[in-house]
Amino acid sequence: MKSEFIHLHNHSDNSLLDGAQNIPSVLETITDLGMDSVALTEHGNMFGAVSFYKKAKDKNIKPIIGCEVYVAKGSRFQKDRSTGMGKYNHLVLIAQNYQGYKNLMKIVTHGYLEGFYYKPRVDTEILKKYNEGIICLSACLKGILPETLIYNGLEAGKKVAEEYSSIFPGRYYIELQNHGIPEELQNIQLATKLAKEMNLPIIATNDAHYAKKEHYKAHDVHICIGTGKHLSDKNRLKYAGNEFYFKSQDEMFSLFKQFPEALENTRALTDSVDLQIPMEDYHLPWYTIPGDKKSKDIDEYLKTLCSSGLKDKYENINTEINQRVDYELSVIKKMGFASYFLITADFVEYARKNKIPVGPGRGSAPGSIVSYALGITNIDPLKHNLIFERFLNPDRISMPDIDIDFCVERRGQVIDYLKSIYGEDSVTQIITFGKMNARAVIRDVGRVMSYSYSEVDKIAKMIPEGPKVTLDQALKQNSDLRTVSQTNYKDLIDNAKVLEGMTRHASIHAAGVVVAPGDLTDFVPLYRSSQGDVTTQYDMKELESIGLLKMDFLGLRNLTVIDKTIDLIKQRFNEDIDIDKIDMEDPKVYKLFAKGLTVGIFQFESAGMREFLKKLKPKGIDGLIAMNALYRPGPMQNIDRYIKRAHGKEKVEYVHPLLEEALKETYGIIVYQEQVMQIANIIAGFTLSEADEMRRAIGKKIRSLMDKMADKFVKGAVKNGLSKAKANQIFDLIDKFAQYGFNKSHSVAYSYIAYQTGWLKTHYTAEFMSANLTSEMNNTNKVVVLINECRKLNIKVHAPDINKSGINFEPLNDKEISFGLNAVKNVGVKALEQCIEVRRKDGQFKSIFDFVSKVDQRLVNKKVLESLILAGAFDSIHENRAQLFEAVDLVINYGNQVDKQSNKNQINLFGDQEELIKVPDLPIIEDWDNQEKLSKEKEVLGIYVSGNPLIKYADTIEELSNYDFSEEKILKENSIVKIGGAITNFKLHFDKKNQQMAFFNLDCLGGQAEAIIFHDAFDKYKEIIKDNNIVFLVGHTSTQNDFADLKLIVDEVVPINHAKKVLKLNEVNIRLPKNSSKDLMNDIVDLANKNKGDHLFVVHIPSEDGQERKIISKKIKVSNNNQFLILLRDLLGDSNVWID
Repeated sequence: MKSEFIHLHNHSDNSLLDGAQNIPSVLETITDLGMDSVALTEHGNMFGAVSFYKKAKDKNIKPIIGCEVYVAKGSRFQKDRSTGMGKYNHLVLIAQNYQGYKNLMKIVTHGYLEGFYYKPRVDTEILKKYNEGIICLSACLKGILPETLIYNGLEAGKKVAEEYSSIFPGRYYIELQNHGIPEELQNIQLATKLAKEMNLPIIATNDAHYAKKEHYKAHDVHICIGTGKHLSDKNRLKYAGNEFYFKSQDEMFSLFKQFPEALENTRALTDSVDLQIPMEDYHLPWYTIPGDKKSKDIDEYLKTLCSSGLKDKYENINTEINQRVDYELSVIKKMGFASYFLITADFVEYARKNKIPVGPGRGSAPGSIVSYALGITNIDPLKHNLIFERFLNPDRISMPDIDIDFCVERRGQVIDYLKSIYGEDSVTQIITFGKMNARAVIRDVGRVMSYSYSEVDKIAKMIPEGPKVTLDQALKQNSDLRTVSQTNYKDLIDNAKVLEGMTRHASIHAAGVVVAPGDLTDFVPLYRSSQGDVTTQYDMKELESIGLLKMDFLGLRNLTVIDKTIDLIKQRFNEDIDIDKIDMEDPKVYKLFAKGLTVGIFQFESAGMREFLKKLKPKGIDGLIAMNALYRPGPMQNIDRYIKRAHGKEKVEYVHPLLEEALKETYGIIVYQEQVMQIANIIAGFTLSEADEMRRAIGKKIRSLMDKMADKFVKGAVKNGLSKAKANQIFDLIDKFAQYGFNKSHSVAYSYIAYQTGWLKTHYTAEFMSANLTSEMNNTNKVVVLINECRKLNIKVHAPDINKSGINFEPLNDKEISFGLNAVKNVGVKALEQCIEVRRKDGQFKSIFDFVSKVDQRLVNKKVLESLILAGAFDSIHENRAQLFEAVDLVINYGNQVDKQSNKNQINLFGDQEELIKVPDLPIIEDWDNQEKLSKEKEVLGIYVSGNPLIKYADTIEELSNYDFSEEKILKENSIVKIGGAITNFKLHFDKKNQQMAFFNLDCLGGQAEAIIFHDAFDKYKEIIKDNNIVFLVGHTSTQNDFADLKLIVDEVVPINHAKKVLKLNEVNIRLPKNSSKDLMNDIVDLANKNKGDHLFVVHIPSEDGQERKIISKKIKVSNNNQFLILLRDLLGDSNVWID
């Protein structure tokens, strides 16, 4: 049933921080109100237009797409600061049909790309040019007509109405609003009089910014978040009253009962809208064949390029290769995607020619021999048995998805190349939207409600971390949060719950690029960020739905690492490395993987993966490919079986002999999605296209399609000679494993990158680790892991040094790396470039005064100088950091004086110019103690480099620990471990019973442990478990760790100062060798007598039957000091002396 009133002026959270409702909430409210249509008219943008259109259609609600634009009072190009922010008015535009929708996209694009000045403004020139198919409403009190009527009178208002009714002939409505604001009542009186005199239609709206009346407080908070104000600020933007919500039909009738035509016109306008946005068509750019080429047919040209490419890839082109190429080309031709492949091949070729590192492929694209022949990928699909239909299914018309990895630092060059070929107007990056997640919304709302930072921080930390955690979940889980939500902080939590999940800001998608066959604004409106970056206004998902070609240009850090390593090799050894031509069967590289020495190796660096590699001991790329696919939630359960079968320790069995063809390479275990497709093809006679549909149905758990496929599979298998029971058994097997099966094409491609990084680590270790450290210098946790790995490899990473360090980490030789100064916080690249250039030209700096007199203080300012001092970068010049830090103002003043003297050209003929000014004396103060020095060092480096606060407790840690990171030993699961260190990266979580638990790291002297503490233990020790606390952990091991050297499930936590008392060890144990000499026995007794203490002395004596006798000395109790233990170990060997 059609409703008599339709809301035509409304805002969602896409009106960035001025709409306290999202699109689903809008549609839910409209459904509850019993209305059959609604408009979305965001402030200045169309961010949500396509999403709104699709979701409304799904709910059988007619979508009306519009925009409340900002109209400049003069030209959109006029941006005079003296005029302030008020030189624009509002105007509501609605797309009446598809032409109107296209014109609306043009209008809002001009607002961002040409008219942006505080707001994205358009002007009447633009409105006149793109008026066709657009209905215009005169807007709220900020509209030019209401503003003119109220402040300049009826006659002036008539001129405005004449102008706009001529721009939008027969499509200009005078808008009436009534939120109880006096000026609105004045406007109603004047506007209705004007409408009658000019015979213009009136229309009633409510400018809804939130769904329910009670949400007005949350909306007020929302505006404050957007404007950076507090609720308590008197001079801030504030909506009058609490009436800007979706009112019912009866409420609107009550407000406008004197003007029934204003309500009726909402229905009439809605009925006049006939907008269908095409969703089924593809809009692909057309590849232009170079003029010097004979072939003018695009499919023929693609075939020609493939033939040429194959000759470079294969020595002998056999029948299998020709058949595969012909088949793929026929599918590409049938689906009309030749241009897509040629465009992709072109920009990949550009990247390679310009030495921009390109990945070997990713996703399913390596399954195509055409991609391989064109150089889009570097993976031979025939060699690795990859399936084309996994990439491009001729039975399912969908855009091919070729995602390309580029060096993270140079992907922008490839985008610029695309723009140069297809035009700036046809290529741009894609928008993405940041949302207010549970923690973030608490912080935002708390700030504008004027709660202190510490209060808000405490509440935010009650919420578990994670992108999918909601406030409702956190309230169920955490009783402390429930308590504050019902007492002092009820308003904060209530407002946050309304705003949670709403759009906070727009930004650029990390990878997405869109290419259109012509002007982008024929298909999508454009947005310009405050940084000047142009993106689409629709996100990636919506661009796909309207048929535009989107590509992922991913910046892959590891390609940058490879590139920088190769540069460092060239600098140090003058060797040119072609990473695509290295020996892929180098036994030294596989030995590195087999030993689990893969920290820093792409995809293989987690500790859990390292342990599995040690067990598997891969000897070829196939082992890496399988491990890459298996080491994921789900298939991980099959790793041990895979390893046992690989080593012949478990029999390889197949449910049916026909499965051997598909599963032989993985020892009878389904590992890859492609194997699922092969099984369906071999057992049930499915085409590979049908098999891909089945794989997709199982992977996405589409039950109806799965049932249909199961029936077809069983019938096909029976036809192929299998029993119905066996066919069902095999399908059940597929169903079980296909959900976890991994894309083999992707695993192959990424295993190639892993091997390449492994090759570099094997043969050029210092260069590889330097490049890795440089690429991670902004990720403190990874820098800690990598520096720890360098220590294990006997490579010393030096502390920062202003006279030796470069911008990046660099190898000094095979065993030393200089610290990259760009890793110091608050020190920018430009400042460092200047420092290093001066050092190169004038030699090393002799003092901090010498330094400051030579560098440009506009770049090397106070903050930079302080950070360098705290990082220890001046230690080689002057060791007392406290003295230098205290003297910073003095130093800067001296530099300024030298600079002024230099500018006056007063050069002393008898010495350097700075000697004209007396070098001041440094203040006489003591240096910071080691703990304070290291604490300040960590502030600017994120890590300890020159020392470690744990050194102070080294004796206690060594004495009480029973785990040594330097020992290459694999602990059995559930081994008891005692270990000391500093807590970092504490994260509160909740278990399935909504009880508190936690994850944290323990930074130890020799490595890092990853700790998990469950509720019972956490409840007991939660006051101790805080970042930077130095503690002892007692717990048992787990193998499922991430990057740490050790994973521990914690049973007990002891502060370091109490550790000796609580964890006091009672027994010093020794094991005697068989047939011990009398001299040895005397030496041991002599040592024990010299090291008396209060610990039991236990002697283990081997007996003839292979058992041991344990004798506890009653005469001697001994100390457990390190010196005594070292001397005992010298006599008996390390493994024969221990403490229990």
